[in-house]
Amino acid sequence: MDKIIASAVAKAVKALYDVEVDASSIVPQTTKKEFEGNLTIVVFPWVKAARKSPEAVGTEIGQWLVDNEPAVNRFNVIKGFLNIVIEPTFWNSVLTSISQADNYGITPVTEDSPLVMVEYSSPNTNKPLHLGHVRNNLLGFSLSEILKACGNRVVKTNIVNDRGIHICKSMLAWQKWGEGVTPEKAGKKGDHLIGDFYVLFDKHFKAEVNELMAKGMSEDDAKNTSHLMLEAREMLRRWENKDPEVRQLWEMMNEWVYAGFDETYKRMGVDFDKIYYESDTYLEGKEKVLEGLEKGIMYRKEDNSVWADLTDAGLDHKLLLRSDGTSVYMTQDIGTAKLRYQDYPIDKMIYVVGNEQDYHFKVLSLLLDRLGFKWGKDLVHFSYGMVELPEGKMKSREGTVVDADDLMEEMVSSAREVSKELGKLDGCSAEEADAICETVGLGALKYFLLKVDPRKNMTFNPKESIDFNGNTGPFIQYTYARIRSVMRKAAEASFAIGDFSAVEPNEKEISLIQRLADFPAVVAEAGRTYSPALIANYVYDLVKEYNQFYHDYSIMREENEAVRSLRLCLSESTANVIATGMKLLGINVPERM
Repeated sequence: MDKIIASAVAKAVKALYDVEVDASSIVPQTTKKEFEGNLTIVVFPWVKAARKSPEAVGTEIGQWLVDNEPAVNRFNVIKGFLNIVIEPTFWNSVLTSISQADNYGITPVTEDSPLVMVEYSSPNTNKPLHLGHVRNNLLGFSLSEILKACGNRVVKTNIVNDRGIHICKSMLAWQKWGEGVTPEKAGKKGDHLIGDFYVLFDKHFKAEVNELMAKGMSEDDAKNTSHLMLEAREMLRRWENKDPEVRQLWEMMNEWVYAGFDETYKRMGVDFDKIYYESDTYLEGKEKVLEGLEKGIMYRKEDNSVWADLTDAGLDHKLLLRSDGTSVYMTQDIGTAKLRYQDYPIDKMIYVVGNEQDYHFKVLSLLLDRLGFKWGKDLVHFSYGMVELPEGKMKSREGTVVDADDLMEEMVSSAREVSKELGKLDGCSAEEADAICETVGLGALKYFLLKVDPRKNMTFNPKESIDFNGNTGPFIQYTYARIRSVMRKAAEASFAIGDFSAVEPNEKEISLIQRLADFPAVVAEAGRTYSPALIANYVYDLVKEYNQFYHDYSIMREENEAVRSLRLCLSESTANVIATGMKLLGINVPERM
């Protein structure tokens, strides 16, 4: 509908004022509820050419549309805003086109589509995934699905931080106090077991530091002379030198963690096309930095460390290689970029990383550009805010994080409890009830985290998220299940969707059709602004609109066959858009509830 009106307005401006206008530059807006109309056009751009007041220009264009465009019924003008009322029966053709479209709202991907790489997750192999990782994974996966829906080829990648002092802490703790325990012996997922040893290291380290401080040593000196920390650093040096014993232990413990991660990712419903490992990329980064040094892009200090001078871009001097030749995190990112560019002809690179790394990615973008990566200058740091619980922040070293596996299990358990109370599981088999609770629990978690503008910090409230009323996943899922129930009953009654072209839809039906017609534009905008929240809140508004219609008008008891057909088509189209929108968020919808 927007395209029809935009094209007609462009013709009107040409006919009335002899001004050529690109129809794509005309963006009709949904008319505000306090005014009569369906779509609103801002006429100020043509006032100068017309040499008339905004009201006069709006009136002339409006009258031209009434005379020449069959879709326009009438109009009114408020200052420079032309409010257009669409011919009621014309909405029927809009609904028909929506219902008949394959993958409505989705732009097909071709071999020539831009290739976008999205990096998300980026876990450390010394602990299980936690609530912060959940937000990262859900944002990254949803963003990937939205970009695909906008016609891009997408490669989903993960960089696993599998080396460094934090990894050695867990390894050393297992050596000292593990007594040969394995995930099988402990009856634990591997990532949880390793996370326990990371916490155990910190507990012993703090005890040692406190003991040294009690003997009169400063806190910094105590930390630097801690035997435990010195042992961890020695283990890291042995790892760097490829000591067989250390490498064997490292590989064994990492395999435990990877198996645990895979289980968590599978339940969360996220996946990756390619996984990179820091242990493979950091040496590539060193090589690229040394290449930059030869070309004069970097410089070496007297202590042998290598730096980049970024002051000409308003940044500072950035360390890339320490005096002993070891790399920093930035070096690893450069190495990963090099490998990715070798593997894929990337057009755009998007990093899904928290906003505390904003400066890091400004530096990385500049360095990659200077090192010759064509997408470096335009890389996107999808910077998102932190997520906390009502109780406050979480700390991995102290074991106070909210574990992703525990959180998902709690959400499914809560969904079961609430669903039972509300009678949502009545008549379901045990297997059906389990599937519904899994879908609703994880849907509640995902929707609550994705409906918030990703750039904002947020508080995740599990109890609030599982509510079957309000702006929640379960509310949307229940509405979808309700519509599917209506469609099943219609099929049982042999009510097919017939011709409704002559029906004049009522105000609520028109409003719902118009909301459905907005879906492709919402998907496009979500892709342009990298915001899954736009999809989430659109689906919620659509569901609210449908529920008002469902409350006010009968579907199955409607005796007029054509009217009933319109309402069945409207219901089925709404269900399809809900399912598509929720799929873009990585959320499943239940057929029954």
